[in-house]
This record gives sequence, structure tokens and C-alpha cells, in this order.
Amino acid sequence: MRIEPAARLDGHIAVPGDKSISHRSLLIGALTEGETRVSRFGRSGDTLSTLEAVRALGVKVEEIDEDTLVVHGAGLRGLRAPEALIDCGNAGTLVRLLAGILAFQDGRFELVGDESLSRRPMARIVEPLTQMGAAITSAGGTLPLVVEGARLHGIEYRLPVASAQVKSAVLLAGLGASGPTTVHEPAPTRDHTELMLAAAGARVRRRPGSVTIEPARELRLPEVLVPGDISSAAPFLAAAALLPGSRLTVHDLGLNPLRTGFLDVLERMGVRVGILNRRSIAGEQIGDVEVTGGELDATNVDAAEVPRLVDEVPLVALLASMAHGTTRISGAEELRAKESDRIETTTAALRKIGAHVEERPDGFVVRGVPARLRGGSVDAAGDHRIAMLGAVAGITSMEGVDVRGADAVEISFPGFHDLLGQVALTGDIA
Repeated sequence: MRIEPAARLDGHIAVPGDKSISHRSLLIGALTEGETRVSRFGRSGDTLSTLEAVRALGVKVEEIDEDTLVVHGAGLRGLRAPEALIDCGNAGTLVRLLAGILAFQDGRFELVGDESLSRRPMARIVEPLTQMGAAITSAGGTLPLVVEGARLHGIEYRLPVASAQVKSAVLLAGLGASGPTTVHEPAPTRDHTELMLAAAGARVRRRPGSVTIEPARELRLPEVLVPGDISSAAPFLAAAALLPGSRLTVHDLGLNPLRTGFLDVLERMGVRVGILNRRSIAGEQIGDVEVTGGELDATNVDAAEVPRLVDEVPLVALLASMAHGTTRISGAEELRAKESDRIETTTAALRKIGAHVEERPDGFVVRGVPARLRGGSVDAAGDHRIAMLGAVAGITSMEGVDVRGADAVEISFPGFHDLLGQVALTGDIA
């Protein structure tokens, strides 16, 4: 897809419901007694994989309209083993969280995924779940995963790397274990699982650096209202920040403090970020975010901050390439285990369009030049975040960018390019 330059961004938009929360609404809703009504469901390739996986496990899910679902819970131990394989598509969140849930169900379950997901590491969940007594095996540390229901016991587990997916897998397994389960984190990660489990009646205790869950008898979660996905909004906010004269507002956006690191980075770089109409819904903060474009200054991002903006790190590198000064991003080695090796693919993409980026084992060093990048071509490498990066680079470049594999955005954000086109205004390119 050819992405042409724009003069500025202007307008008011809403983005799809938060993908992380949408996944969890289906998975936790499947374990409840009664019905869970999910409003503003973030419909994408990944979340539809979760919808089909839950249905394959015997859970009835009604689609009331495009973004409203009703999950008829099967109860804490009511999932049924299907005869067929459970296809997790490209959804890493799905396969890791579901493995924790299936570890205490009756039956044998085999989880598979697409080519990209089949390369991603699964040993990081196999190890703690096995410590809990789970009967789980993987193919050399990757998919397929075979899970056979077993009697679990609670453990105290220290995450070797900050990971919300691994933390969530262990906590969900803890619902069906004997005794409490505690996860210690080296750095805070997104806490949507803890918030939703607490809302469903699970006993969750949180302390600085750790979270503990007690075994559950039953869960009830009548309603989930999904806020807009800040990771889906980030490409629009980045584009507006890069184009002087832009003014963009994203409405009803999730503002969970463990997800808003990107907004903090924007402000450090000199971007005017306004938060309007802030409120709280079912423990999740929500509000409208307004960004005004202008000149940017370099900043640094270290390991402590990375979990709060892990999906947005490629965009930070793009911002840094057009800022005054040198930006260093470190402690981001987790990016090498995403849909692509995002340190490698981000570096390759930005270099091809004129940025000065040096790849490091755990991040980047970016020497900024406060002007539009030249443009050229970007290979998305099958990764939706890199496809979005290419699109933002295109409208903020001098000559435009050809994005190979641009349709990868459908995994997380159907309609992304159409929405970008609606707010990107043509005119004289500065």
C-alpha cells in the first residue's frame, strides 16, 4: 500500500475497544456463572480468534451487534475439550492466557497457531504452570501446546522478565489451584487480568511488586465496558505529534496507568497532551486525549518504563528520528519475541526511509534530525505494529512510503487505513 504525505492531522476519532481487555472479557466471561455482556468489544483478527476458541470450548457467545457480545458462562470448570485443535491464529495473549485456564479443566486440549505465533516462545508459561502441577508440553518451547487437565497447587513465582501475559497465565491457573498463588514482577505490567478478576469476585491481593490470587468457587461478571485501545490510538497520536499544526482528539480512550507510558514519553518530548473528561468504569480509567503537533526533543526510555509502552516502542523510535538530539531506548529485549523481532524490523524499516537508527541487543540509539524523513519502502514482516509504523512514517515523510504487507493491520485494527485517511489533511508539505 502506498501511503502519501499529509500536511497535518485534524479531527476527532474513536478507536476499537482495547484488545487486551476484549480478550480477557471473553476468557474470564467463559468461566463465570450466568451472563457477561461485553460492550465496545474490540473486533479484530486476534480477538475473533479468542471468540472462536471460547466457542470451541463449548461456551455460547451471542453477537448482539458489531461491538456487543453476551457470553453465557460455563462455570469455573465447565469448559469442554473439543475433538479438533484449538486454533489461536496470531494471538499470543489468547494462547498464553488460555493455557493457564485449561490447566485445571477436565480433558485434553491442543493449542496451535499461525506461522508467526508458532515461532513465539511458550516455555515462559510452561515452566510456571508445570511448577503448579499442570500437565503441559510444547514442541521444543513453541507451539503446539498440549494441555491435560490436572490438580494444581498454588505457588510463589518470580517472573524472570516482566510479562503481563505470563503473569496472567499463572494467575488464571491459580483460580483452580489449591492454596494461594503469588506472582512477583521485576517491573509493573498491565493489570487488566487482576482488575477484571476482582470485578468478577475473585480474591485478589496486590502489593508493590506482587499480586496474589486465592482459589475461586465461582465468578460472576455481569458487564464489561471496553475502553478504546491506547495501542491502537498511538499511531494517530504519534502522527499528530510529528506534524506541526495538527490537533487530534481520541475519545473514550483507556487510561490505565500501566498502559500510558507512551503519553508520558510524548510529553517529555515536548508534545502538548491534554486529558479531558477523565472517569472510571469498572476499575479502568477512561478519558479523551488531545495532542497538538510541534517540534520534538530527544528523550530516553529504560527498562522500568518499557512494560508501560511495550507496543509503542517502534513509534517512539520513529518520533525520535525526527526530534532534536539523540534518544536511547534500552531494556526492550522483549520486543524480539513479538510477531516479528521488532528491534530488528523497526531498525530495518526506519533505516530504509532515511532515519539514523542503531540497533542494540535490548533496544535502539536514534540520532534525530528535526525534519521529515525522506520516505521509500517498508516491509511489515507480517507484524501489525510495523505495518502501522510504516503508515505513520508515510504520512509524516517527504515522499511517501510503500508498505509491503500493509494488510497485517487487520490483526488488531480493521479499518485503520481508512480512519487515518479521514484525519490526514493534504496541503503544502513543510
